[in-house]
Amino acid sequence: MTTRALLNTPQNPALAAALILLATVFIAATTLIAKALGTVAAGPALHPLQISFGRFLFAFVAITAVVAIRRPRFASPHWGLHLGRTSFGWLGVTLMFASVAYIPLADATAITFLNPVFGMLLAIPLLGERVGPWRWAAAAIALVGAMILLRPTPASFQPASLLALAAAMVMGLELIFIKRLAGRERPLQILWFNNMLGCGIASVAALAVWQTPTVAQWGLLAALGLLMACAQGCFINGMARADASFVAPFSYATLIFATVYDLLFFAMAPDWITVSGAGVILAGAALLAWREGRQRPSAQPPSGGDQDFSR
Repeated sequence: MTTRALLNTPQNPALAAALILLATVFIAATTLIAKALGTVAAGPALHPLQISFGRFLFAFVAITAVVAIRRPRFASPHWGLHLGRTSFGWLGVTLMFASVAYIPLADATAITFLNPVFGMLLAIPLLGERVGPWRWAAAAIALVGAMILLRPTPASFQPASLLALAAAMVMGLELIFIKRLAGRERPLQILWFNNMLGCGIASVAALAVWQTPTVAQWGLLAALGLLMACAQGCFINGMARADASFVAPFSYATLIFATVYDLLFFAMAPDWITVSGAGVILAGAALLAWREGRQRPSAQPPSGGDQDFSR
């Protein structure tokens, strides 16, 4: 997500941290709602394609309302980059929603924190970037944490964890397109096109598995989309008010809130494997974000080393 268009915003690190933390509250809540919709907790389980449809539909409605009120002037969009970014973003979200129906929110959230690592690895062949020893070390640490969370023994292996791992890989591809979009268009324009295209893709995909949601499920789908739109707004404004290297650690609070939600609503307490694996992944991801922050000039927008909340 680009913040170049907001670089003239007054710097306020305290407010930036608060906005990023608020974004993590909303993001964790979306995974909680997705889990409720994907299980029998909120009625007959909905297919992940329907859940991602609700996420994009209602987020698009919310962001369109903001656009209608503010009436910004949109520049000519780069349709290829938008379509690539949204396609991978939609697939990543769908895989994430599928995974949380079967594994703890903390596990799925921690595994998807690998997306900047995959983004870094994919940037080597796709963008021709060079990766130094610090970044390779960060990637190796994070991948070790993923192996812990996958519980690769016959007695404890969770196949659904592979859905979360696939989500992280696809979101890493999305970051490649985000890097290409950075600096080209204004944040609100990027958000609007992302959710507009995502709504179209998700609508077509959901037709194949459609079942009529209950009134309560429609309400949860609406809440899912609105919370995602709120998270996107908080994230953009937070990134505009402080350096990416400063706000990056606050983005990992998503894991804390996801764990709390899972405990409160599904009585799922994290075990020692979850705590250990998540800690190792966060250490690797934080090291990568720190290294990216040191190497990136202050005037540059965030790149693939940063956690992205624009999904």
